[in-house]
Amino acid sequence: MTEPTANLTTKYRGYALFILTTVYVFNFIDRQILVILQESIKQELGLSDTQLGLMTGFTFAIFYVSFGIPIARLADKGNRRNIIAVSLTIWSTMTALSGMAQNFIQLLLARIGVGIGEAGGSPPSHSIISDLYPPKKRATALAIYSTGISIGILLGFLIGGWVNQYLGWRMTFLVVGVPGILLALILRFTLKEPPRGLSEKGKDAASQQHSMKDVFRLLREKKSFRYIAIGAGFAAYVSYTVTSWLPPFLARVHSMGSAEIGTWLSLIFGIGTGIGYFMGGYLTDRLAKKDLRWYLWLPSLAIVLAIPLALVSFFATDANTTLFAIILPAFLNSLYLAPCIALTHGIVNVRMRALASAILFFVLNIIGLGFGPFVGGIISDMLQPTLGIDALRWALSNTAIASIISAFCLYMASKTIRKDLIR
Repeated sequence: MTEPTANLTTKYRGYALFILTTVYVFNFIDRQILVILQESIKQELGLSDTQLGLMTGFTFAIFYVSFGIPIARLADKGNRRNIIAVSLTIWSTMTALSGMAQNFIQLLLARIGVGIGEAGGSPPSHSIISDLYPPKKRATALAIYSTGISIGILLGFLIGGWVNQYLGWRMTFLVVGVPGILLALILRFTLKEPPRGLSEKGKDAASQQHSMKDVFRLLREKKSFRYIAIGAGFAAYVSYTVTSWLPPFLARVHSMGSAEIGTWLSLIFGIGTGIGYFMGGYLTDRLAKKDLRWYLWLPSLAIVLAIPLALVSFFATDANTTLFAIILPAFLNSLYLAPCIALTHGIVNVRMRALASAILFFVLNIIGLGFGPFVGGIISDMLQPTLGIDALRWALSNTAIASIISAFCLYMASKTIRKDLIR
């Protein structure tokens, strides 16, 4: 059941955006908490970097994206609020259970459960936000929602670093998992399901039903979407590789403790990427008034500019240089997300949006979350016999290639985006 349009005031829209963003914060706390705990888990369970990369990246991503598409299809037809509430309950419960794992297989299965639960978070939320906010404000609203990534990373690094150091990694999973179950209840009983197409007053479009085949065919025909999805995927590859392997890098190469690492990285990635996600939507919404291609030009340029400082960070000989050099790249590499989601929603019907988001995130997460941490772990293990702890420098620096591919794809998308939006 949807709620009457008259009940959806400006104040309520703000609350809906706040509660959905808070859910996204928990999504990334639970997804990223494993990153700061990697060294402790590696030592207790005797894992390799490849196993860690498989657990934080590829296996998680496969289940996340595989379940994301059918759940998104359900969201385009059914009650999106209820789907988000159930999904939040599942991933929070599986996060708490991760602390009970006694070996690699048990922890891997728990992380698969987290991935399945989180598959039902973003696409329905994107769809609700696009119904609440009109096209000219949509990228900004989605940018605010996307700051949940940064806040989640901030809290994940901060809570994980300190709780792990004093109470251990098992207790850390319990501390971050249980509150999500309570949040699911708050969301279920305070959030309304908005009418489809509300922001465009598109009653006719909202009543149309589309098959999955229709959505796939439409997106396949949009040349700009193909480039957007691949470009976003390689941008995510950079982000996931850096956030996954920078904590072990700081621990091994610069001998930093988990609390210190968690504090520094929570500030750098929590605040830096948070500003980046917001500014990506805010700036492109304004620049696009002159030319729609700025939705893609700005993130493409930012990604290229981030490469030199990122390499300085990875090959620095002291911890301070590593930390300070990565601040600007963390900001610049996060400008892409809100514009990419907004453009994807702009080229499909209102009842295609959750599935369109899921397809975008399928490509993004297979490339970024799936291969980023996993390839980084493989490179580290391959080079460790000859380079020792310095192997992680090269594991991190492979992101420069991914950045170039990402920037190129986003620029290529700008060549056809105006035509695809009009069509």
